[in-house]
Amino acid sequence: MANKTAPKITVVGSLNMDLIVRAPHIPAPGETVTGRTFSTAAGGKGANQAVAAARLGAQVTMVGCVGDDAHGRALISGLQADGIRTDFVRVDGKAATGVALITVADSGENSIVVSPGANHTLSPADVSAAEAAIGGADMVLLQLEIPLETVTAAVQMAKKHRVPVLLNPAPAHPLPDEVLASVTYFIPNETETALYCGFPVSDDRGAEKAAGQLSERFGMEMVVLTLGSRGALLHTGGQNIYVPPFSVSAVDTTAAGDAFVGGFAVAITEGRAPVDAAQFASAVAALSVTKAGAQPSLPRRDAVQNFLSQGE
Repeated sequence: MANKTAPKITVVGSLNMDLIVRAPHIPAPGETVTGRTFSTAAGGKGANQAVAAARLGAQVTMVGCVGDDAHGRALISGLQADGIRTDFVRVDGKAATGVALITVADSGENSIVVSPGANHTLSPADVSAAEAAIGGADMVLLQLEIPLETVTAAVQMAKKHRVPVLLNPAPAHPLPDEVLASVTYFIPNETETALYCGFPVSDDRGAEKAAGQLSERFGMEMVVLTLGSRGALLHTGGQNIYVPPFSVSAVDTTAAGDAFVGGFAVAITEGRAPVDAAQFASAVAALSVTKAGAQPSLPRRDAVQNFLSQGE
């Protein structure tokens, strides 16, 4: 049964401005492709997950860093428009706001190059400054578009206050065992899972082996592998449960993973059962790929509920 009060979620992570070109296909190495439309949209894995959670009803605080420029001001304004607390988004006077150069193919697939900018100046000191927001949260969300030392500091801070940590290890990067051992909910995709397990998860057998290995090795309460068109695999309590994907026409897959993470975080902190939370998250992700852009594509609570009710 869901809690009556909105869950409090603190996100420590990245904020980027996405520079998007639509093209017939993703260029091969050395190939030049003539694109079509160009647009900008608020992005960054941290900010995306913050917006996803806020639009689904959570009280969200963002901890991050932007440059003292037009992109940075636009990103902060966008978060505030979604009711997200931005007290702990620091403005760096020397570094530029992070940007992501995104090519979106007609198939809906994308190719992304990120220039981190101010995201890479987010430090453990920023985490310390946000201790009240981290310690008072129902969950802390983390990704890997900020320095590893800052991720580590946030994990330690959450652990100090006994706040559950959800880590989405994207982009994939080696992590110390002590960090992984302090994670409550671990949500990697297939590529990221392979990095941490050392073998591919291209089939169900590999995915099940990986999920079990991660859970047992690090004592994680839940491991959720997102498997693209194959849906998701939830491992909890020694059991593997598959959550099938929803069938939709993909327009742009940018931020689909972030939509899933935000949806899962909200559902779990509201007290939903793990399988229900994963199904809710899958619906949020499915709706996100039906619209272009990162944050512009993230659905609101009523849209997700309507979508789920149609499938009943």
